[in-house]
Amino acid sequence: MVKKLQKMAAKQSAPAAGLLDSQLASSVKESAQQIWLAGMGAFSKAQAEGGKVFESLIKEGVSLQRKTQGLAEDKISEVTGKMTSMAGDVQAKAGQHWDKLESIFEARTAKAMNKLGVPTAKDVDALIQRVDQLAAAVARLSKPVAAKKAAAPKAPAPTAKKAAATKASAKRAARKA
Repeated sequence: MVKKLQKMAAKQSAPAAGLLDSQLASSVKESAQQIWLAGMGAFSKAQAEGGKVFESLIKEGVSLQRKTQGLAEDKISEVTGKMTSMAGDVQAKAGQHWDKLESIFEARTAKAMNKLGVPTAKDVDALIQRVDQLAAAVARLSKPVAAKKAAAPKAPAPTAKKAAATKASAKRAARKA
């Protein structure tokens, strides 16, 4: 606005310059007063409506916080689910590898014990069955012999050498079984 007034003043002649200067000053004074009044009105309006604006900003902030928190909780639960799934997979794979390792260990231990001549559970079970069979056979054979012994006179006791040979043959038979 000041520029317009300056252009108008430049166009007019020098005698009218005095008159023009007073008009210019008055116009500038009116403009400044209007600007001042507009600022005062804006300040007054801001004071009156500032509380309302502040409250509406708080409401928008709470709403935004709830939305953000909801999205964050969704993402956290999604990530938790994925991590739980991955942990289950890793645990299953580790279990499989542990089972393989255990079976390898058992096989190698059994092989080493076999080389040392330590009997396995199967060997011991087979020996137990063989001893039971032999005991049953001895029991069957001893019944008729007991009847004959009652009728016949007592025979001399077997020698120590024959008893040792009988025991050695029984051990050999047990090893082969």
